[in-house]
Amino acid sequence: MTDSAKPTLLVVDGHSLAYRAFFALPVDNFTTKDGQHTNGIYGFLAMLINLIKAEKPTHLAVAFDTSRQSFRTEVYTEYKANRSETPSEFKGQIPLLQDCLAAMSITVLQKENIEADDILATLATQGAEAGFDVLVCSGDRDTIQLVNDDITLLYPNVQGVSQLKRYDIDAVIERYGVRPEQYPDIAALVGETSDNLPGVPKVGEKTAVKWLTQFGTLDDLLENADKVTGVVGGNLREHLDDVRRNRSLNRLLRDVELPVTVHDLDVRPMDAQAVRDIFARLEFKTLIPRVAELAGIEQQMAAVTSAAAMLAPVPAELSAAELVAWLEKATGEVGVTIAIAGGLPSRVGFATMDAAAEASWSTEVAASVGPWLASSAPKVLSDAKSQVKALRRADVVLGGLAFDTIVAGWLLRPSFPDKALADLVDRYLDEKLPEADPTQLVPETEGATPGQLSWYSLRVAEALRGELAPSVTTVLTDIELPTLTTLADMELAGVAVSHEKLSAFSAELGARADAIAQEAFAAIGHEVNLGSPKQLQEVLFEELQLPKTRKTKTGYSTDAAVLADLQESNPHPFLDLLLQHREATKLRQIIESLDAAIAADGRIRTTYVQTGSQTGRLSSTDPNLQNIPVRTQESLRIRAAFEVGDGYETLLTADYSQIEMRIMAHLSEDPGLVEAFNSGEDLHRFVGARVFGVEPSEVTPAMRTKVKAMSYGLVYGLSAFGLSKQLRIEQSEAKQLMMEYFARFGAVRDYLRSSVEQARIDGYTETIFGRRRPFPDLASPNRVLRENAERAALNAPIQGSAADIMKIALFHIHDEFAAEGLRSRVLMQIHDELVVEVAPGEWDAAERIVRDRMGDAASLTVPLDVQIGRGGDWNQAGH
Repeated sequence: MTDSAKPTLLVVDGHSLAYRAFFALPVDNFTTKDGQHTNGIYGFLAMLINLIKAEKPTHLAVAFDTSRQSFRTEVYTEYKANRSETPSEFKGQIPLLQDCLAAMSITVLQKENIEADDILATLATQGAEAGFDVLVCSGDRDTIQLVNDDITLLYPNVQGVSQLKRYDIDAVIERYGVRPEQYPDIAALVGETSDNLPGVPKVGEKTAVKWLTQFGTLDDLLENADKVTGVVGGNLREHLDDVRRNRSLNRLLRDVELPVTVHDLDVRPMDAQAVRDIFARLEFKTLIPRVAELAGIEQQMAAVTSAAAMLAPVPAELSAAELVAWLEKATGEVGVTIAIAGGLPSRVGFATMDAAAEASWSTEVAASVGPWLASSAPKVLSDAKSQVKALRRADVVLGGLAFDTIVAGWLLRPSFPDKALADLVDRYLDEKLPEADPTQLVPETEGATPGQLSWYSLRVAEALRGELAPSVTTVLTDIELPTLTTLADMELAGVAVSHEKLSAFSAELGARADAIAQEAFAAIGHEVNLGSPKQLQEVLFEELQLPKTRKTKTGYSTDAAVLADLQESNPHPFLDLLLQHREATKLRQIIESLDAAIAADGRIRTTYVQTGSQTGRLSSTDPNLQNIPVRTQESLRIRAAFEVGDGYETLLTADYSQIEMRIMAHLSEDPGLVEAFNSGEDLHRFVGARVFGVEPSEVTPAMRTKVKAMSYGLVYGLSAFGLSKQLRIEQSEAKQLMMEYFARFGAVRDYLRSSVEQARIDGYTETIFGRRRPFPDLASPNRVLRENAERAALNAPIQGSAADIMKIALFHIHDEFAAEGLRSRVLMQIHDELVVEVAPGEWDAAERIVRDRMGDAASLTVPLDVQIGRGGDWNQAGH
């Protein structure tokens, strides 16, 4: 039999690879609706699918441990005793993984008192003896001993299970310097930390390989231990029993009695219905077609999927008059979808739960259905903002927006929002939205029509309503949907920006960057690519011999924050120039992206991303206006390019003074903070006087800076170490400062502690208005994940409440401008600042509305102080 004709046996260590997958994939991104974590299952199955596709095994089995107890723990009770408790998020994943494998008709093996590696060793040995090419896939290095001419090991890399290193005999020799069967001898000498098997002190791989090369075998080495010189020789003689114990324990069993032989492990047809059921239960929608393609059961899978799904109604193609009649008969909510081409409506579709209708867009259709679209009749859309804009370009207003599935899905799952209706259909209806293949010029299958999309939107909305808490539903209807329509108007309006100012500043920055680069080259005596991390590593850590920074996959970190710290501790002219060059280059890139976005009418129209953060804050894209630097000289130059447009008189800017600290005072009910805000005293001067025990007039700028950093740092979970680093003071001083702060503002400490503990109980935090942010990692046994979640949970209610307040003020201002018939309009919401374009003669009215609506956006125990500025450009209007 030729090698190509030999059958291939693949045996996989299920437990170790699923555990690696668990740590490789974020827990939050793989959680079912009922709270079951699935990242370990998903990662393992994705790896297995790729492995089967690449290797095409004829025979296959997956082995699992039954528990941490085995015959090895009976021999040595400390065996693997150092392993931490299984993370709670991983518990329950192995049985579900085994259910998936059973549905895929893959043999699963496990045996009491025996480890999975012993099962793999037995099957691999049997397979090699029976003439198979054998592949062993395991994350346990003990399986290296199995490698021979017929057995190859596939070992995962440190990133998880997505990449597998192929170990044949030559690869083992290259990596370890010994043949595979000798690897356990090395491990016996060095020890195995993961198995809690201590080795000979001060003996590493190199020493172990040298000894085995010198003496031939481990037994010969141990018999001649008295001939080994030096300290390590003495250590070897003192730990002979440990070495012998290690070698006996790392020897894999090759004769475990199993209920099957290798010939029983042939790859068998999968059960399409069973695969679909378990994968749908685990919400692995993307894996279903991959498994179906792998097993050649696409038709069977499509059949069971379509049988389980409700059939979308065939939309009636109606005239303008017929559409109006259809809508008049519709009761309750109506799903609406506006298909868009070139920024304008191209088709329109409507649906109830049992029927759908649609038509091509025309002036006649617009005139007929326009009044209904503008009415208060309740409407459900998906990704409504783009459709609202398209309608307004066609002089049609959308009223009665009752639900947006994308926004609602984000409110329910803010850490991993579903970006499209198809994702929501997958998740909440357990169905596949019909979609045309975007890679085909003439798609073989047509996607859902606007009427059908409307029907799916209605059904998804019904499912989401069943998941949303009442308070979150209120956030959707009372905050997010009014904000959505306001943002649509802001995006349509855009903001006037001077190309001349931006291009002049860009050219200036380019010349500055070039000059800095030449100075940098002079500092080291040669040119280098200042944008190449590899070349910078050579200059910084080899040529200049600067202390090495944080280790990365590609060497040592050269990011800006790390280099700034390095410059602080080990100043060097080249480092200073490099940081200056980076700043100039980054700023120029921001300016060029803004300049490129200026439309023919001289205005920039960004897109506000309503679902882009977990806290509720808005972000923007194409271009990103949020990355314009704040309060630097360069940022003022950029802001000066944002000007009042033709037909308008001036710009008005408005923001809240210390809004997060005011929310902190309200939530904590701290008497000191409340008094500070209600008295009108400068907050940080007031707090500084209390902390340092002096009169407010005696608070120095340095004192004020310290308490300001303290106050805002607390909101973000700042530690004494972080405070000391930020203020560049000793950690002991920072700790003392925190103690003095909490001694005088104890309610702040109590609130912060209680908010995290309550979130730990509830699983989420909540803003003043009821917006929720889940924090499953608060219960994680992983300390890093848990502490990160604790810091974020401190901040979420405060930052989220600030975002809610700004949104409420935003749409109230927008609506009141319209109600009073003003032409003035809100143009931008950047960070915590609003920019308004004021029409001639409307300043007094616009200022009054902005000040009043921002001031009464929330009812707090302290006042919301609003700062307003005026000017011909954004910089001049600053305050």
